[in-house]
Amino acid sequence: MSEPYPHLLAPLDLGFTTLPNRVLMGSMHTGLEDGRKHFPAMAAYFAERARGGAALMVTGGFAPNIEGWTKPLAGTLSTSGAARRHRVVTDAVHAEGGRIALQILHTGRYGYHPFCVAPSRIKSPITPFAPRELSARGIERQIRAFVRCATLAREAGYDGVEVMGSEGYFINQFLVTHTNQRTDEWGGPYENRMRLPVEIVTRVREAVGRDFIVIYRLSMLDLIPDGSSWPEAVALAKAVTHAGATIINTGIGWHEARIPTIATSVPRGAFAWVTKRMREELRGAGITIPLVTSNRINTPEVGEQVLADGCADMVSLARPLLADPDFVAKARAGRAQDINTCIACNQACLDHAFKNELATCLVNPRAARETVLVIRAAAQRLRYAVVGAGPAGLAAATTLAERGHEVHLFEGAAQIGGQFNMARRIPGKEEFSETLRYFARRIEATGVKLHLGTRVTADRLVADKFDGVLLATGVVPRDPRIPGQDSPNVLSYVDVLLHGKPVGERVAIVGAGGIGFDVAEFLVTPPGHSPTLDLKEWLAEWGVADPVQVRGGVVRPRPSPPARKVTLLQRKAGKLGKGLGKTTGWIHRAALLMKNVEMIGGVNYERITPEGLFVTYGEQRKDGQLIECDTVVLCAGQEPLRELQAPLLAAGVPVHLIGGADEAAELDAKRAIDQGTRLAALLGSTEQFVDRRAA
Repeated sequence: MSEPYPHLLAPLDLGFTTLPNRVLMGSMHTGLEDGRKHFPAMAAYFAERARGGAALMVTGGFAPNIEGWTKPLAGTLSTSGAARRHRVVTDAVHAEGGRIALQILHTGRYGYHPFCVAPSRIKSPITPFAPRELSARGIERQIRAFVRCATLAREAGYDGVEVMGSEGYFINQFLVTHTNQRTDEWGGPYENRMRLPVEIVTRVREAVGRDFIVIYRLSMLDLIPDGSSWPEAVALAKAVTHAGATIINTGIGWHEARIPTIATSVPRGAFAWVTKRMREELRGAGITIPLVTSNRINTPEVGEQVLADGCADMVSLARPLLADPDFVAKARAGRAQDINTCIACNQACLDHAFKNELATCLVNPRAARETVLVIRAAAQRLRYAVVGAGPAGLAAATTLAERGHEVHLFEGAAQIGGQFNMARRIPGKEEFSETLRYFARRIEATGVKLHLGTRVTADRLVADKFDGVLLATGVVPRDPRIPGQDSPNVLSYVDVLLHGKPVGERVAIVGAGGIGFDVAEFLVTPPGHSPTLDLKEWLAEWGVADPVQVRGGVVRPRPSPPARKVTLLQRKAGKLGKGLGKTTGWIHRAALLMKNVEMIGGVNYERITPEGLFVTYGEQRKDGQLIECDTVVLCAGQEPLRELQAPLLAAGVPVHLIGGADEAAELDAKRAIDQGTRLAALLGSTEQFVDRRAA
């Protein structure tokens, strides 16, 4: 039989070695890099993905010296002793037939510590520390540190290194006048500014020999004013190829850029066209170095199409392999429908990393927890009932069934999904449908007995003599007790998102948590429309331009007009959306501001009238104001739904609360899936325990 994805699964000859397919597991910082105690866990993490078929994996970033740290005591490779400790990782990968490269990451002015250095003393907008400007001798020391790190990586058993030259880090900072204002041989004309990456790649190649993979991560689209021009990016690609790079990987956007590049609202494969243009430039010059394209390639179909279209020679899948380590193996076996798709939510990966927590994955809580969250076959087959087929219930039911238990999953609605059925209706969150597709397959594969349209009673659960009941019954909207809220011009978020009730042209939204922001996004977008599904419109909406025409590839955004006039309100004073995701909250705020959504904090909801919502401000309830609107939408939080708990406990049935039924703080799918999985992994085992805060 022919391969189901002939381009994606084709081998790639690098000259001195051949990769078995075209999938690169791109670098992700998980936090496992930042302490030797985590190395066994890191070994298990990468071994599982090597076993799953990734052709080549790249570690999270390791600094070549203290000045290059991401933060104090971050992962560093600068001594032979440290190299020996990496052997547990490389040996584990090689035992599974995999290949792995170490990313050398020098953060420059992005370093979150007082020792950071840069070409010029210009503070980054995303860190509080001003960097020290390097002298010419200091630059030489940094180059030697890169070379030493690469040499030690080979000593540690790695198959290669990736030199991180994009995303606005140290090397990138030398390339643009935005951050390099030097007048010596390392600044001024582009030939001087590009000396640093060329010197690093040249000397690394000399130090490690010809049979060692050297990836250069090149910023092809800076997305900042005064970023690199397209001729400069092409010149650098040619120069690092001549210097000895084996592969060129694509970097998109600096961390300080105000354009989303990997969030779920970014269209799939949104930047493959940039890599294609670079590939055409290099092929036109007779340069055949393999190019990797990246960002929002999360299914085999997307990867196959990108390669078939000639955009690149490999595709970088970072978070998709966090979500499903068997991505490649499933694609090769013709089981793409069984892949646990990355939904690009950032909630457990990037948000964790930027909060100095170990990263994992919302849809796969085992990611980076392979040694502690182990799914073992049950010693004896027991019968469990799971009530509620939202994220928590789906995770618990399928994990219990995978372990060999008999599981009955009861859901009052006609379909699985719970709150996800509302989330996936939000423009930019269409990917959430993929998680429900995956769980539907898991229900079928594991033999969960699904009872849809069934509002199961406590009496039935008692009569059926289950060994345990897991209540994943979710939440109900909190009653904000606003006078007039029973008026016909008032709807709940459930009415709007799930039941599709009509909404007027002017809307006031009560509550500016995650649901309030989602409802606002839903209401300002025309029905049946989403820029996420139209790349050309999305690029215009965020101001992404062709770098051939515009330096840095960034212009003034051209958003489409809003479908409604929306006012978003909250009781707390201060910035709205403060509790949103650390790496995505700014995107939601920016998107609503582009749609002219008015955001007001510190209000008291006094009453609702046919004319709108009357509010006052502050503890003194001053300055009354009528927010004129046709519809008021209540998004004032949630409360747990636990009506089955008391009668079941009274009947002596073991009961476990998970997801929103346990804690209704926002709609936290990350906590729900993690909690459901962890509980199901332990029930019926000798280690059984219930920890309400396991997530």
